Amino acid sequence: MKLRISHETTYRYDRPIRNLIQSLRLTPSIYEGQKVLQWQIDLPGGVRGPGFRDGAGDWIEGWTLRGPTDEVTVRIEGRIDTRDTAGVLRGHREMIHPLAYMRETQVTRADPGLRELAASVTQQGDVLNLAHALSRAVSEAITFRPGVTESRTTAAEALALGEGVCQDHTHALIAVARTRDIPARYVSGYLHSTIDGEPHDAAHAWAELHVEGLGWVGFDAANSCCPDERYVRLGSGLNASDAAPIRGIATGGGAEDLDVRVQVEEMAQ
Repeated sequence: MKLRISHETTYRYDRPIRNLIQSLRLTPSIYEGQKVLQWQIDLPGGVRGPGFRDGAGDWIEGWTLRGPTDEVTVRIEGRIDTRDTAGVLRGHREMIHPLAYMRETQVTRADPGLRELAASVTQQGDVLNLAHALSRAVSEAITFRPGVTESRTTAAEALALGEGVCQDHTHALIAVARTRDIPARYVSGYLHSTIDGEPHDAAHAWAELHVEGLGWVGFDAANSCCPDERYVRLGSGLNASDAAPIRGIATGGGAEDLDVRVQVEEMAQ
């Protein structure tokens, strides 16, 4: 599937900032499931710094911007060719050992509720079958509902609420997977979420669980499926903050207002 992606993130400040440093994880991953046809990152007024590929195989580049300015915009325009690999991350080169993703974070720490959910899955068979069963359990336990959680909501809080968005499903699946001794990590990217050919807001997140002999396998508990040709993978981390496409520090300024617009549309073959 050939997809066209437009992603614009705008930061507005009630007082001008003096300087801005940003770390961008906004370049699609290199693996068998996707091939970049064209990709452009632009920060008007900014200066592109050095880039590097980290141990997880993600491309990260730095940008700086000198103020004073009360508005900063990061723009992405790209085209990418994707194919379905049944969720398996084939051909992705990285150096971090999977066991590093057994480490808990504040938002993925398993409380008694998450441990009970993990223990309730009695799937027989190999680790892959268990991973699918855990993803189904999270899908059934947390109903997709925008606006009821926030960026700092933990997996335990989302499970107790019984509602949340893709970030909450992903954090919960990571938590229950680690409880069952399966390394798990957070993945950020895009999703072409409809079949009508029209562009739609489509920033998305899902989990990858490590299956011995197969490698990393993606599970989207929010949509009860594994990533296919509709998905574009950007990068990964221990949680949403660690895998954030944009991270930065601004000096000066005051209150910050954030506006994000993401559109993904299928291109004519």
